[in-house]
Amino acid sequence: MKDVIVIGGGVAGLVAARACARLGLSVTIFEATDAVGGPVAGHEVAGLQLDSGTESFAVRGGTVAAFIEELGLTDDIVSPNPVGAWLHLPALGRAATGSVSVPLPKAGVLGIPGSPLADDVRRVIGWSGSLRAYLDRLMPVLTIGREHSLGDLVAKRMGHRVLDRLVEPVASGVYTTSSRDLEIDVVAPGLNRALTTAGSLSGAVSAMKSGAPAGSAVGGLLGGMSRLPAALVADLMHFGATIETGRAVTGLTRGGTEVEPSWTVTVRPPAAVTAADAEAADAEAPAVAPVSAAPEQHDARFVIVATQGAQALRLMAPLGAAQEALSELDWPGPTAVTLATLVLDAPVLDSHPRGTGVLVGADAPNVTAKALTHVTAKWQWVAVAAGAGRHVVRLSFGRAGEPNPTDALNDAEFQALALRDAATILGVGLPAECVVGFARTEWRDALSPVTLGARERVARVREVLLDTPGIDVTGAWLAGTGLASVIPDALAAAGRIRQASLGL
Repeated sequence: MKDVIVIGGGVAGLVAARACARLGLSVTIFEATDAVGGPVAGHEVAGLQLDSGTESFAVRGGTVAAFIEELGLTDDIVSPNPVGAWLHLPALGRAATGSVSVPLPKAGVLGIPGSPLADDVRRVIGWSGSLRAYLDRLMPVLTIGREHSLGDLVAKRMGHRVLDRLVEPVASGVYTTSSRDLEIDVVAPGLNRALTTAGSLSGAVSAMKSGAPAGSAVGGLLGGMSRLPAALVADLMHFGATIETGRAVTGLTRGGTEVEPSWTVTVRPPAAVTAADAEAADAEAPAVAPVSAAPEQHDARFVIVATQGAQALRLMAPLGAAQEALSELDWPGPTAVTLATLVLDAPVLDSHPRGTGVLVGADAPNVTAKALTHVTAKWQWVAVAAGAGRHVVRLSFGRAGEPNPTDALNDAEFQALALRDAATILGVGLPAECVVGFARTEWRDALSPVTLGARERVARVREVLLDTPGIDVTGAWLAGTGLASVIPDALAAAGRIRQASLGL
């Protein structure tokens, strides 16, 4: 029997496992996919080692930087190009057609402008939009109750142009959901309080911006964020932990007693030999049926569930806790997101025509993607690795509440769509022959931790788990978006397990 089984080998699972293993507990990690890291992963495209998911971390609080220092990677922290992002939006005006690209105003929070009449704001929403937004400063602030929906607050205080042309593209690009579904206290902590104090939404934004520390809001790692899970794995090996990939946990059963609980996890066996495998090994061999193997069972004193939200809830449902939470609370379905990474021989992009990337308005014509990152413009280390004239761009597809537009496309069709969108968004010609590398990445099972009611749902799950000794749960779906939320939550989960293992 192991001391701890961790289900899920994303960063949350690796961090929690490392904290337990450092104490001397025996730890096994089961990861369903072929590699650990989850969204903090990498891939090789056209000879370049690139991030396939998370490419940066929030520097707020210094939590991630402190953890990176523990792993010996501090000297490799890098900052992005500060030139900033752009917006790609429908042309403004009733008679206008087509689309426009404009820089994202800098003095804002989640797209909400601190100075509605500033030139860079007027360029996006026009004079009438800026004047309407400025009325926010003349409106009274209702101090009874708190606002919950970010989009509703913005529409009420500043009007629909600010909402549709500034806030919605940021919300969709960063959180993959509409701003009307975002919980203010989760995505913009302190905004409600600042609104009451400042007397206006723009004043609240200005106060929050002035109180923020100087410097970049995000950082990255030289060589890519995938170095983080690699360093965690090295530490886990040092402390004697076991990591088994390609091993999906399909069941979770509680045993033992209230005082000394134990757990049995049911694990899918290693991939069986199939007819396709046999044919690949010997073209003349007769087709054989897949080899079936009984599921394996592994025992542990404690379990940490660190999978994505939908899977975690499925695993915990038989325990009663998650089933109760599911029946009482309205959990929104996961949003399917597909990423396209393009490596291009395109010297025309040397001038970085759209800064470090572009957020796309939902109604922008002739564009399917919701966001584009010009990776070689954003990260100097990638530009150096790529060489002169070669560029990396990454596009994101899939909006909350809508079918993913790439589902019916094969890789060739998806590559063609991504290239067309990139050319339109960046405002340059990109012929098919300029593509020297392409990769497709799918993220399908993530529950949003920032939508309306998320805090209550999370609190309910944590509350009912307190009545089930020997198990803990962590991950972005509970902790919040980004490593600055995930790492402290994983450490806290591991801390509770360590205390339980010592009988404290």
